[in-house]
Amino acid sequence: MQQLTCYLSLGANLGDRAEQLAEALKALKAHPRLALAAVSDVYETAAVADEPQPDYLNLVVALQTDLTPLQLLHVCQEIEQRLGRTRPYHHAPRTIDIDLLACGDIIAHTPELTLPHPRMLERQFVLVPLADVAPELSVAGSKPVGKLANRADPEVRRVGRLDSIQL
Repeated sequence: MQQLTCYLSLGANLGDRAEQLAEALKALKAHPRLALAAVSDVYETAAVADEPQPDYLNLVVALQTDLTPLQLLHVCQEIEQRLGRTRPYHHAPRTIDIDLLACGDIIAHTPELTLPHPRMLERQFVLVPLADVAPELSVAGSKPVGKLANRADPEVRRVGRLDSIQL
């Protein structure tokens, strides 16, 4: 398979959130078939959940890979599991969450994977960091994400670069 540019959203709201993001990035960098091309700033946002829970730290990465999207999904799920992710219920708090947002121009609708991510264009906590790494990216005929991202949204607070966060 040829090289694909893929975008992943990473989030954490349990434990040392910055450390969880850093460990997930290290695991992605260490994978022999993944090459990180860009990492967004880190943003803090309220959890999307039915009950109160800690705020998330979120970031987006762009990477190059020759894996299929399904293979990449499995790599991400393995990293989540290694970092203590459990799935007791929908929107449960997470040590780490890694979502595939888009992989090239691939459109997929399977029980295991939907690409592009079906709710990414509705979520500023995805769009704002995605605009850091790919402002001209258009997904499924949308406007470029740089135009969709509302950097003034008070719900999406820029924290800084992952390597400089002192929480």
